[in-house]
Amino acid sequence: MTDRVDAVVIGSGPNGLSAAIRLARAGRSVVVCEAAGAPGGAVKSEPLTLDGFVSDTFSAVYPAAAASPVFARLPLEAHGLRWVHPPVAMAHPMPDGRAGALYRDLDRTVENLNALHPGDGDSWRRWVTPYLDNLPALRRTLLGGFPPLRGAVPLAAGMGVTGILEFARLLLIPAAQLASELFEGPHARAWLFGSVLHGDVPADEAGSAIAGGYLQILGHAAGWPSPQGGAGRFTDALVSYLRSLGGTILLSTPVTRVVSDGRRVAGVVTAGGAGLRAPIVIAATTPHGLLRLTGDRMPQRYADRLGRFRYGPRTVKVDWALDGPVPWSAPEARLAGTVHVGGDAAAVTAQTAAVRDGRIPDRPFMLFGQQSLADPSRAPAGKHTAWAYTRVPASVAGTEAVVAHAERMTDQIERFAPGFRDLVLARHLQGPADLERADPNLVGGDVGGGSYALDQTVFRPLPALVPYATPIRGLWLGSASTFPGGAVHGVPGWAAASYALTARRIGR
Repeated sequence: MTDRVDAVVIGSGPNGLSAAIRLARAGRSVVVCEAAGAPGGAVKSEPLTLDGFVSDTFSAVYPAAAASPVFARLPLEAHGLRWVHPPVAMAHPMPDGRAGALYRDLDRTVENLNALHPGDGDSWRRWVTPYLDNLPALRRTLLGGFPPLRGAVPLAAGMGVTGILEFARLLLIPAAQLASELFEGPHARAWLFGSVLHGDVPADEAGSAIAGGYLQILGHAAGWPSPQGGAGRFTDALVSYLRSLGGTILLSTPVTRVVSDGRRVAGVVTAGGAGLRAPIVIAATTPHGLLRLTGDRMPQRYADRLGRFRYGPRTVKVDWALDGPVPWSAPEARLAGTVHVGGDAAAVTAQTAAVRDGRIPDRPFMLFGQQSLADPSRAPAGKHTAWAYTRVPASVAGTEAVVAHAERMTDQIERFAPGFRDLVLARHLQGPADLERADPNLVGGDVGGGSYALDQTVFRPLPALVPYATPIRGLWLGSASTFPGGAVHGVPGWAAASYALTARRIGR
């Protein structure tokens, strides 16, 4: 090893960049090692289909980023970031040609839900208002580092004993139960179920209510925006800010080993045998990825516990170049940045149950994005981009199976948008293996950084007061596999870096 720096960060996704920025703002010299030829991890844009069409390679819609307390601290607008908000954040079309819609404006959302079934919108207002009234504390609780005490205490003060107990109950119950308590009409129930499935816990399982409810809350509080010009513009802003602070990013530089004596980290070795000495190393990797980098230097008991970490379902993602806007039967869907395609609550549950049981659903539930509706810079005049992803069982593997499932996805979209297939100019497919090959953190095509089953949501990646710490002093884990988990908000990386700085100050 020849070069010495204050800190090395492994991975340049939003968590790795957030960790590097936190360290650089504290005056530390930081080097980010990125295996890929471009920064960003799962936040990138490319012309996947045709020239002139900008597609988001992985993630595309960022309610958590817009609400993130980490990114709120950073001058990303000064480094080129512009948020684009569609007229409708999310729509969930139903077979009758109508759709539940989530607007940033609560009154418009209430009006939509009441029109679908009288009283459902009013019920939503009563439920969501206490959370919106206490949004800063709620945000610090769910989008803060672990343990989430800084947010929980003011949240309890603001909501009172009854309110905080209802919140605790929300963490435990299935979304199906919450939907049945709030809504009488089928449209609003399906509307909630769709947001649940941004995670991997089905709506009929414990712990799913908070996933769907919180995404809807963020829709009112921050919207479901996307970066103007593509997801890659968000990465560009983070990289630009880090470099303005003196941080360095080494591309096409995979780390092959974390160097330590088993007690304290000494640095990293990169491909080709080059090395960097550093007393702080933050890995924005999966738990198993970290174990591979540390080898037999990681204490066995911790390695065994970390090795229990479980990943979520596989994913198939399709991007399309379109000759015009998607002809949804439901008017609200024609204005939405995100569309949940799956039908009523029973149909959505059946689809997720099939995947859970290892069966391929004939009518898959999909998250569908059409960012070019509000951001025409993504496609030539009059043309549009679209994408969709869906969870699949292990049997959907290999090119032939992925192509067959892409056809099922297209058939499903046709049920809610007749004529969609005729608009397709080109498409690009990514199966589970393709996703993992493009970003090793997407293990088996899991886009969430690990399963969100209840135990692994709270104790992520394992039960610990400081889940970012490892037994090797100076070595920290700061990826979506740590609390509070996936979505683009930068909290795990920022929290890991903050703990690392504190530990250095007190001589750990």
